[in-house]
Amino acid sequence: SEADHNRAMTELKGLWGAKDGTPESDRLDVLATLLDVYETAHFPMDPPDPIEAIKFRMEQQGITRKDLEPLIGTRARVAEVMNRKRSLSIDMIRRLHDGLGISADILIRPST
Repeated sequence: SEADHNRAMTELKGLWGAKDGTPESDRLDVLATLLDVYETAHFPMDPPDPIEAIKFRMEQQGITRKDLEPLIGTRARVAEVMNRKRSLSIDMIRRLHDGLGISADILIRPST
């Protein structure tokens, strides 16, 4: 229930940073696992939009659109993709997956 979830979150916060190998650490691991299962079932998250995933990775890695050219194509092609005027091709998806480490499952989704 939501009340159980709240209690477990409170307890988890109190156990955070517990020393490995202690009963508290074991309890933290169990609570974290149970909370993850509960939250996955009750608060599912949609996978991100492919373009948003690319933008996020660009921000993380400090790269620019110019850096995407080897992965997507010409400057114009990069602009078309990033402005959602062109879909990613299979080859682009493969190169983005290999080059940026973005899951292919995310990249194959239709862009919104």
